[in-house]
Amino acid sequence: MLKLIIGNRAYSSWSMRGWLALKASGLQFEELVVPLFGEAWNQHRDGGEFAPSSGKVPLLWHGETVVWDSLAIIEFCADLTGRDLYWPGDDVARGMARSMAAEMHSSFANLRRDLPMNARSNLGPRPLSEAVRAEINRILTLWAQARARHGGTGDFLFGEWCAADMMFAPVVTRFVTYSVPVPPFAGRYMEAVLEQPHVAEWIEQAQDEPWVIDQYEQPAKN
Repeated sequence: MLKLIIGNRAYSSWSMRGWLALKASGLQFEELVVPLFGEAWNQHRDGGEFAPSSGKVPLLWHGETVVWDSLAIIEFCADLTGRDLYWPGDDVARGMARSMAAEMHSSFANLRRDLPMNARSNLGPRPLSEAVRAEINRILTLWAQARARHGGTGDFLFGEWCAADMMFAPVVTRFVTYSVPVPPFAGRYMEAVLEQPHVAEWIEQAQDEPWVIDQYEQPAKN
């Protein structure tokens, strides 16, 4: 049995990515939610099942195999079930999708810091630094290029739902939370992501979480 350890659905963007990867596999898995920064978090972080990742989530156990990091979990699931569930079949599209997923994984630090994920709130627009604006523009450019080159008649970046969409899904929730203005094509893409059944399920379950982290619940300051 697969077991996935995740943080709060409301706040943990990396957990969301790992969870979406498991859902895409179609495999049954057990999940353990450990609230970020709480007492249970500290207890798990210091040992036990959390030990291999030094307390980072998501963390996947499969028998004696342990996989941490969202992108690694995506690739592990692709190995288990076939890459067609995660990556485009066309070589050119797949190369771009993997590059976009990797860039999302390694970049956009300013966006992450200034617009933290909160999947259950609409906190209104925030003043955006030039660094954040540049990262948002880069994301929109990537979305536009993927849609134009490989989107076809589908709703997602490469037509069908794939790992690149999973990696950018938390960004979509951030844009909603902070009312980030986007061009029409991006708005349509965001609607498709939010309506994707697994994404909708994650957001719905986030609404019922009892845990609140005050620093992630602050509205914009004038």
